[in-house]
Amino acid sequence: MTKKETIWRYILHEALTKHTLTFTQKDIAAHFGYSTSTVFNALKMPRKLGAIEVTGRFFRLRDAEKLLLLWAVHRNFERDIIYKTHVDAPVKEIEGGMPADVIFGAFSAYRFAYADAPADYSSVYVYAQNADEIKKRFPPQKGAANLYVLKQDSQLASFGKIAPDIQIFVDLWNISEWYAKDFLEALKLKMNI
Repeated sequence: MTKKETIWRYILHEALTKHTLTFTQKDIAAHFGYSTSTVFNALKMPRKLGAIEVTGRFFRLRDAEKLLLLWAVHRNFERDIIYKTHVDAPVKEIEGGMPADVIFGAFSAYRFAYADAPADYSSVYVYAQNADEIKKRFPPQKGAANLYVLKQDSQLASFGKIAPDIQIFVDLWNISEWYAKDFLEALKLKMNI
């Protein structure tokens, strides 16, 4: 993910979980170790769309849904895939075979977070720093890919072993399997957006 996307995720997470709606560019830059110009540039598009309002010393999130959709559309999901393969096993077996340091995303994350799955699913998406251990456990095989490993950004682990709802939303938005829509609709209700 780009620095811009990590900033958007941070703003959305703070707003939707902690109800924080006002931020300063300086505080966000310090939080990430980014320059203030990086934060300023990340706010250009949301500001233009009216999702963020900049005033004096701070800025305010005006429309979380608009920022979330902007991120979903902007995300280059395919670029973050560092490994994919076919695994001839049920998804629960694939999930159970993952190394302890992965972060579950998409369908698995939804199921773990809500102890439910709005549809049957046959693909597993995880985030990892690298795919070495996963490749050992699930070596390359011919067939349609059903295991995807995405490059984990430096901030994602701070959310725990399951991607946060906003990350799940953006990932589901970018997945082409037919059942992604069922998960996305169920997640919208859980997120109340």
